[in-house]
Amino acid sequence: MTITTTTDSVIARIPGSKSITNRALLLAAAALGPSLLRDPLVSDDTVAFREALGALGVTVTDRDGGWLVQGAGRGPHGRGRAWCADAGTAARFLPVLAATGFGTFEFDGSDQLRARPLRPLAEALGLLGAEVETGPDGGLPLTIRTTGLGGGELALDSSTSSQYLTGLLLSAPLMRSPLTVHAAGLVSRPYIDMTVALMRHFGAEVVEGTGGRIRVSASGYRATDLRIEPDASTASYVFAAAAVTGRSVTVPGLGRDSLQGDLRFVEVLRTAGARVEIGPDSTTVTGTGRLRGGFEVDMGDISDTFMTLAAVAPLADGPITVRGIGHARLKESDRIAAVAGNLRALGVTVTDGPDWITVQPGPVRPGRVDCHRDHRIAMSFSVLGLRAEGIELDDPACVSKTFPEFHQEFGRLFG
Repeated sequence: MTITTTTDSVIARIPGSKSITNRALLLAAAALGPSLLRDPLVSDDTVAFREALGALGVTVTDRDGGWLVQGAGRGPHGRGRAWCADAGTAARFLPVLAATGFGTFEFDGSDQLRARPLRPLAEALGLLGAEVETGPDGGLPLTIRTTGLGGGELALDSSTSSQYLTGLLLSAPLMRSPLTVHAAGLVSRPYIDMTVALMRHFGAEVVEGTGGRIRVSASGYRATDLRIEPDASTASYVFAAAAVTGRSVTVPGLGRDSLQGDLRFVEVLRTAGARVEIGPDSTTVTGTGRLRGGFEVDMGDISDTFMTLAAVAPLADGPITVRGIGHARLKESDRIAAVAGNLRALGVTVTDGPDWITVQPGPVRPGRVDCHRDHRIAMSFSVLGLRAEGIELDDPACVSKTFPEFHQEFGRLFG
């Protein structure tokens, strides 16, 4: 296929950040008074998070194109049964909020979510004073009996997910005394940077030390409004599509001051030969007609975007190796195995290990992609489908987890 490059940039409509939306929902619920979240992501995961908050007694209503959250300034009281559906952030953030309150609270979710680990978080809550029961495999269903959390010092293994640390930090201002966490082996550091920035926006006092040490004062939150940025992880698909089709795509609202580490994906595309412009309020990626390979990259801090690169790597002019992504095996699917298996089924040569994958360039044959009910697998292989004919998704609707209008917007931009 011959690629013709263009400098006429089209504007991509990227929905709000899931990571920011769900963090902001919790922060607004923990603050005292009403907070308006403008341009939130409306998707399966964020709706599940919102409804789970409702089950804990938090009122969220639609207002002026956003969500108005009536914060109580404390953890929930009484009893509550929260259904988290497929939302890992709900299962890892909301139990801590519940534990800062008083009462008995139950959390459960889909079979896919039940398979994801929670033991480090459950153990941390136990050390802080809550009574916690997990499911037989150390995950959901989760029951918490609590009279509040005392704070103090805590060591937390963060080598498999940053979400345990995020969950503890978000609700730490509601504890009875300051919380200091030593996060050993922290992965996905940019998500913690995002969390801390949002906590400070809502008035928290957070001090970061050396060696992964973070101290949060028990000072509570203040209600405030927030506009949600476009989702940088979701933007990776249109940026990669621009790179492999020779088009130029701009995402407004996602600039150099973004809270999201996944915007660094465009620097990987720059290494692969694309032209990248990051301005104060927008980012533009332009394909050059060539996808350059022959490099290795550590994407441990931006692992939600490694699949985007791996899926288009067969189109490069040399092999591409991604390292540092072992924790991606514990996401909605084993993402390394899922990407490798699908590429092999499409005739691509792939090797992989515990925390790495290497994709060789070469022809891609038609085939059906097993999405594993994972939205990021579906969207990543949709990018490859722009250059490789005959690729079908077995579950195209799974994109509703974070981007319900993905296929329509992708067709508008690249159809």
